Amino acid sequence: FAKDARRRIAIQRAISDALANRAFRLDFQPVYSTRTGELNGFEALIRLHDEELGAISPAEFIPIAEQSDLIGRIGTWCLDEACRVASHWPPYLLVSVNLSPSQFYSGTLITDIRQALDANQFPAYRLEVEITEGTLLKDSDLVLQQLSVLREMGVAVALDDFGTGYSSLSYLRRYPIDKIKIDRSFVTPLGADKEADAVVSAIVRLAKALRLSVMAEGVETELQRARLKEIGCGL
Repeated sequence: FAKDARRRIAIQRAISDALANRAFRLDFQPVYSTRTGELNGFEALIRLHDEELGAISPAEFIPIAEQSDLIGRIGTWCLDEACRVASHWPPYLLVSVNLSPSQFYSGTLITDIRQALDANQFPAYRLEVEITEGTLLKDSDLVLQQLSVLREMGVAVALDDFGTGYSSLSYLRRYPIDKIKIDRSFVTPLGADKEADAVVSAIVRLAKALRLSVMAEGVETELQRARLKEIGCGL
């Protein structure tokens, strides 16, 4: 217990130091079309490296940032940095940024996004924000209001890790969501597991029925890509 507590304190210090020194880094994971093979854009992934602790996984530092009320500042930096970097790309490439549930409850999310777009002269239609199903579980009216504003601004909204949480179909009907992202746990066994094929096929059919785009995460093999193309998954 004491060891865990010391590491938690050390990670919280590393987060504070990284915010003060702008030492966070964004890696950009490419997003390709399974139909054409063309590059459509990138997903921004935050990284943290500390001199003493080394590389710290987002799975470890993001929850600590949320619990210590630092996630809002991290989120603001991510939005600005993603728009800054993407502003130098060709205009047909999009950038996707993950949002924490806490950002919706802060009261400053819409302002933060507008400022990031304006400061970098980045058009709203080239920005996509990703949310998890957990975001929709608390104070849903507040979340709905902000998602509606983002839709009006032209910012696209993607529901991340679809299929691993509650996966309530009411989410897809109530909230202004443009895309669902199929979790990599269903993508990895594609072509070798009939049940995974069935789940992905069902998600793709559902998305098409609701006029949503659908993206598969973690495509690493030609077999997975070919099967997704057969199923009709666009990205």
